[in-house]
Amino acid sequence: MKRALIAGLAACLVIVTGCGEQSQVTVYEQGQYQGKPDTRAWDNAQFKNDRAAWENAIKSRNSGQNEYSRVAGN
Repeated sequence: MKRALIAGLAACLVIVTGCGEQSQVTVYEQGQYQGKPDTRAWDNAQFKNDRAAWENAIKSRNSGQNEYSRVAGN
């Protein structure tokens, strides 16, 4: 008898806690993006909107990450 009562109370608690769950789905409206606008990587104070300077900086950084060329001294 006690087991049935405890099982019934546990089932009621599970049902009641499930009723309080809120929907987590975001509704998007077409063309109404309200997030942060993206900027180009080279559009900052360091490169002053110079894409070629940014590309050269990326190439030089990447060449320093090549272990083979660093060890071989190329």
